Amino acid sequence: MKHLPSLLLLALLAACGEQTLYAKLDERQANDMVSALRLAGVPAQKAAKEDGFEVRTAESDFARAVQILKAQGLPREDYDSLGKVFKREGFVSTPVEERARLMHALSQELSHTLTSIDGVLQARVTLVVPERHPLSDKVQPSSASVMIKHRAGLDVESLLPKVRALVVNSVEGLPYESVSVVAFAAEPTPVAPPPADAQPQAVLALAVTLGTASLGTAGWLAWRRRRASSTQLALKGAAHD
Repeated sequence: MKHLPSLLLLALLAACGEQTLYAKLDERQANDMVSALRLAGVPAQKAAKEDGFEVRTAESDFARAVQILKAQGLPREDYDSLGKVFKREGFVSTPVEERARLMHALSQELSHTLTSIDGVLQARVTLVVPERHPLSDKVQPSSASVMIKHRAGLDVESLLPKVRALVVNSVEGLPYESVSVVAFAAEPTPVAPPPADAQPQAVLALAVTLGTASLGTAGWLAWRRRRASSTQLALKGAAHD
């Protein structure tokens, strides 16, 4: 079905009944999700709403569509930026609050950066940066843990050192050996055909659509033939007279 023209995909969606998968998306997220579903053979479309975009698919494809998007790490997680975390709102924050917000912002920025690497679907960075005590000369080393979910087949062995280096260079006083990275391969994208009970409905809807168009075309051609025959008879009669 993924090779059918887009108009036929929309006709099938309308015939089988639509169901919204996700809403309040930006256009880029919606495009990524629709593309992933269509490449996996599931008809889908996006619709613009006042609060963003919706991604829709047929009710019979809903469960499979959710599995496909989950395997692709879609929709992407929204990360907080430094500017958003430290946005001034007129309140005075304590040093403890400012520090907690800084750690959160750094973790979000690093997680966002890692997800921009080709093949990385999801990433989460947790930083532990002990506060220096003014009366102690002993400095507790910082540490970081990184969780990555990647596409199957990605060269993880060459990726892990680069991830550690990126995190180390982003956090002051963080030793290289104190960064632990755990990588998980995502489940393969489901490629099974839609449920059997949904196929007759889609075929029937397509047959009705094409049958109606064929009948209309046949009727128009028959009318043209009758009109041409009548015209020829009239011309012959006029010539005989």
